[in-house]
Amino acid sequence: MLWLVACHVIVVITLFAAVFYLPRLFVYHAQCKDTISNQRFKLMERRLFNGILLPSAILVGITGLWLLYGFGWAEKPHILWLHIKLYLVIGLYIYLGFCWKYMLDFRKDRNTHSHRFYRWFNEIPSVLLILIILLVVVKPF
Repeated sequence: MLWLVACHVIVVITLFAAVFYLPRLFVYHAQCKDTISNQRFKLMERRLFNGILLPSAILVGITGLWLLYGFGWAEKPHILWLHIKLYLVIGLYIYLGFCWKYMLDFRKDRNTHSHRFYRWFNEIPSVLLILIILLVVVKPF
């Protein structure tokens, strides 16, 4: 089980590295004015999303569900901190859906948000990460 926990932590770190970087690319992409930069950001966003973020998100989901099953979720459904953590993880996956949508908007040159919007959007995963880690480590409920 410890090997599985280690794998889960590794892919979570990889996922959050991509999650922190992609919206930062959106900030710079929203500011760019020339065609060369626009094309470069489209390529960087696509490669980051398809090459790192998406595979990491899938592996986080698989290892997380495996850990949940190994943890004995069926025998312990009353643990409040775990319920809250799972809701936050669902929120993270919803956030990833928005990242995908915004990436497609940029790809089709249909972005309607400013760089300031993406600066604020970029803060959401930080809050989620802090809350998730606190719940897992401290187990306050």
